[in-house]
Amino acid sequence: KKELESYMVTKVCSSCQGNRLRPISLNVFLEDNKSEKYNIADLNNLSLFELNSFFKNLELDDFKYKVAHRILKEISNRLQFLNDVGLGYLTLNRGASTLSGGEGQRIRLATQIGSALSGVLYILDEPSIGLHQRDNQKLIQTLKSLRDIGNTVIVVEHDEDTMREADYIVDLGPGAGVHGGTIVAEGTPASIIKSSDSITSDFLSGKKFISANTNPKYKLDESNMIILTQACENNLKSVDLKLPLNKLVCLTGVSGSGKSTLIHNILVPALKAQLLPAHRSLYIRNNFKSLQLPDSIKSVIELDQSPIGRTPHSNPATYTGLFDDIRKLYTKTQESQIRGYKPGRFSFNVKGGRCEDCEGNGVNKIEMHFLPDIHIECSTCKGSRYNEETLSVLYRGKNIADVLNMTIEEGVDFFINHPKIHRALKTMNSVGLGYIKLGQPATTLSGGEAQRLKLSRELSKRTKGDTLYILDEPTTGLHFEDIKILLKAINSLVEQGHSVLIIEHNLDVIKTADWVIDLGPDGGDKGGEIVAEGTPEEISKASRSETGKFLKNYFN
Repeated sequence: KKELESYMVTKVCSSCQGNRLRPISLNVFLEDNKSEKYNIADLNNLSLFELNSFFKNLELDDFKYKVAHRILKEISNRLQFLNDVGLGYLTLNRGASTLSGGEGQRIRLATQIGSALSGVLYILDEPSIGLHQRDNQKLIQTLKSLRDIGNTVIVVEHDEDTMREADYIVDLGPGAGVHGGTIVAEGTPASIIKSSDSITSDFLSGKKFISANTNPKYKLDESNMIILTQACENNLKSVDLKLPLNKLVCLTGVSGSGKSTLIHNILVPALKAQLLPAHRSLYIRNNFKSLQLPDSIKSVIELDQSPIGRTPHSNPATYTGLFDDIRKLYTKTQESQIRGYKPGRFSFNVKGGRCEDCEGNGVNKIEMHFLPDIHIECSTCKGSRYNEETLSVLYRGKNIADVLNMTIEEGVDFFINHPKIHRALKTMNSVGLGYIKLGQPATTLSGGEAQRLKLSRELSKRTKGDTLYILDEPTTGLHFEDIKILLKAINSLVEQGHSVLIIEHNLDVIKTADWVIDLGPDGGDKGGEIVAEGTPEEISKASRSETGKFLKNYFN
């Protein structure tokens, strides 16, 4: 079904014009204070901010007020909660599948505020995802209001503003993976800053920081940029996008200003339609006028945070192609040569070398019918995935299961005499993934880890600078120190001559960019324009830019 859907086009229903209801339902109207009439579909198409204003200013006669005042109060309260968590740019008819994880979480948060419960323990995992700095304070005030009515709020967060506003911080570390797992500091924000064992405190106190880009101004060369003209979809207002190549470019703007629409719905399909003529029909859209694409760009790659695999059989070693080289290495050992073992012998996906009791999974699944399935370690192979004959083949004292159980950091030293394997492992280590095990199931990797794994695979390729890389909020789930490592890796792509475009709200990334394109001035219908473009320092001086107001702190 998914494959067939790629050949289908979604069109607006010709009968209801996308309003979903029959004419009889659409002929019931509410009149605002300007005597304009709205049916239920019209109200669903208003932004939550406009809808809240509509109901607050709705004038009713005495009889209608007696009937409707309780309903109106409930509607106004719920709309206000949604606006308070920075979602005023959404409409009620927005499809749930089009919402980001952060937006979905904030809608659930607004629901909880509306319930006005007390004595509840709320646990939120990075509620600031996808939120512009301007709206951060609204979210923090919302969390405080939950606390003030008698609740306990635990927030797993990397956002600096949220940390500074917290009553109490628990900091885990000192590193990640095998290097972490201990509480290195806890207390009020003021006491955390004084801690000597915490990397977080180093950044909060200013001992460590990410430097802003203070390079002098440079002029754009129109022959070396992608130019997309009159882009218009959703709230975009015939935008002309000029994207400099061989640079680190940030696309910024408040939540709902049109960033994802511009890149994922218009630019990427337009580029693929031009770069892949054979598949042009799959990507061509009528949402822009023209596209100028220099010959220097041969491909476009999106490095998102989607999983690298959906089964435990997929892991960092298989995803990066390292496992093929490692298996070939094991076939060259004396023991393998005597026994006639081929690379397939060391695969846990095919019969021969794997443990057949668990079919190479290392665990057995027990179906519980009305309860979630339980996975228990295989009693035959003890989780190693292989049979005894395969495990008896050793390279430098380690069998294939021992290698899969190594961290990337350990693997760098272990395979130092094998340039190809060593280079790939060293690249993964350089993007801050040294703590991950080579055979760690893909299903256990976070979005940020998956994205950095994809980035490391690109970095390990020895290619010319002919690729445009697109990253959408790569800082999601990353600590200050991780962001510093990520930026170093991204800049190495630029140094190789590639072009990098990042959709981002994080100021640590924006301030280091070569060029910034800022959308706004607001979200929803009030957005969809390019309000400023230039170096980070130039954006900090742009009067219409909401992003610029926060960049000022780094360039004064």
